Amino acid sequence: MTTIYQHFRSEEKGFIDQVLNWKEQVEQTYAPKLTDFLDPREQEILKVIIGKNTEVRCQLFGGYQGAERQRALVYPDYYIPEEEDYQLTLFEVDYPKKFIKIEHPQVLGSLMSLGLKRSKFGDLLFKEADIQMIVSSEIADYLSMQLESIGRASVKLKVLPLNDASSVSDQWQERVITATSLRLDTIVASIYNLSRQKAQTYIQSKLVKVNWSSLENPAFECREGDMISVRGQGRSKIIVIEGKTKKAKWKVVAGLQK
Repeated sequence: MTTIYQHFRSEEKGFIDQVLNWKEQVEQTYAPKLTDFLDPREQEILKVIIGKNTEVRCQLFGGYQGAERQRALVYPDYYIPEEEDYQLTLFEVDYPKKFIKIEHPQVLGSLMSLGLKRSKFGDLLFKEADIQMIVSSEIADYLSMQLESIGRASVKLKVLPLNDASSVSDQWQERVITATSLRLDTIVASIYNLSRQKAQTYIQSKLVKVNWSSLENPAFECREGDMISVRGQGRSKIIVIEGKTKKAKWKVVAGLQK
C-alpha cells in the first residue's frame, strides 16, 4: 500500500488516506458510502485508487452532465446506483434581477458565511441573470431558511428538479507558451503575461490555486493536467508539456477559459 503515494503529490496524502478509508468501510460493511462534493482533482484520485473491476466501485454525479464538482458514491459490486442516492438539491435564486447584479464570489461568500463547508456545495450556475446552485440535500432546509441576502440583494431560494439545471459549457482557448522552468511563478507569468515578480506576489498573497487548492510556494512544480486559477485573471490549465526547445525552454500548451 505504501507504493500508492508515489503516484501522487505529497500534499495529496491526506485525501488519499480518506479514499482508502472509504474503500475499507465499504468492504467491511458491504454498503454504499456517499461523499461530499469533490473537485475534479479529487475525483481523479478517487477513480485511480478505487480502480475498475474490483469488489468496490465508484460513480460520480454533480446534478447535471458535465458538472465540475460532484459527489461520489463508493459502493459494493452488487449495488446499482440511482440518481436519488447522491442526495442533491437544485436551488434557483430569486432576487430583483432588474436592479441588482450578483456575481459568483458574492454567492460563494454568502454561502460560506453561514458556517457551512465548501464541500457541501456543488456547482454555482450562472446563465445571464439567472443563478442556480446545487447543494447536498442534508443542508437544503437549513440553507433555504438562513440565506436571506447575497450582497445587497434580498434573496429567496426555490427548489427545482435536477433536470432544470442550466447547462454550462466550458470553452478553452489554447495557446503555446515557453517558460524557463515549470515552477508555478514562471508558468503563471507566462500564461497570464505577467512579470515573474508580479506572479510571485499573487502566489504569496494566496490568490493562486492549483487543482482547487491555494498555494503559497512559487517554486511548486507544475505538471501536465494541472488546473490553475489566479484571482482576477481567470482560469487556465496545462494541457500538454511538449518538452524543451533548442534554447532549453519548456514548451507548454495551455488553455485559457473564455
